[in-house]
Amino acid sequence: MAFVEFADVTKTYKMGSSEVHALDGLSLTFERGEFVVIVGPSGAGKTTLLNMLGGMDRCTSGTITLDGRPVHNMSERELTLYRRHDVGFVFQFYNLVPNLTALENVELASQISEHALDPKGVLEQVGLRDRMDNFPAQLSGGEQQRVSIARAIAKNPKLLLCDEPTGALDFATGRSVLELLQRTCQETGRTVVIITHNQAFEAIANRVINVREGRVSSIQTNASPARADQLVW
Repeated sequence: MAFVEFADVTKTYKMGSSEVHALDGLSLTFERGEFVVIVGPSGAGKTTLLNMLGGMDRCTSGTITLDGRPVHNMSERELTLYRRHDVGFVFQFYNLVPNLTALENVELASQISEHALDPKGVLEQVGLRDRMDNFPAQLSGGEQQRVSIARAIAKNPKLLLCDEPTGALDFATGRSVLELLQRTCQETGRTVVIITHNQAFEAIANRVINVREGRVSSIQTNASPARADQLVW
């Protein structure tokens, strides 16, 4: 069985008297330790897919499994534990607690996880050895995103889900964040999934999943992904 598997997944929303199919029979798989990029235009279903995999929303029908565990039919308590222990989230906007230092923001996440990593060690890994005692307002956008990545990694999750992680950053800073995510995948064997509209990111992925109108339109495997520090967009 694949590490992640979506099988004929649908997500339907009611809009008055009509129905909107955010996911429409979507099926995909990818393996443990892969760096996965999911691309597609706005409204294609990318974020809905990520929310389903992250246990933040439920599918209408179909099955979703992570590491052999069914996510689609978990109870609310099981979903809470799943989000707490198995999944790390990185968003476009950093969602840091403003009155906590960088270290305290990371500690906040590590305190709720069963197998957490050392917060100081993780902040050192993401290049913030000298910024641990700074508050978010004292950090640049790139540094704040590094704190949010450290916060996600500190939980020691099986899966790192990133929704437009460079969307609020300039090119140079965004590329450095992608380097960090790619290195995290390569050095730890952790599965990293990036949702983006930027097709340039396809070059650095092990697997590229193109989503359109709630379905997978194509899947591409890169035998030799490019290095993130060589990426241009």
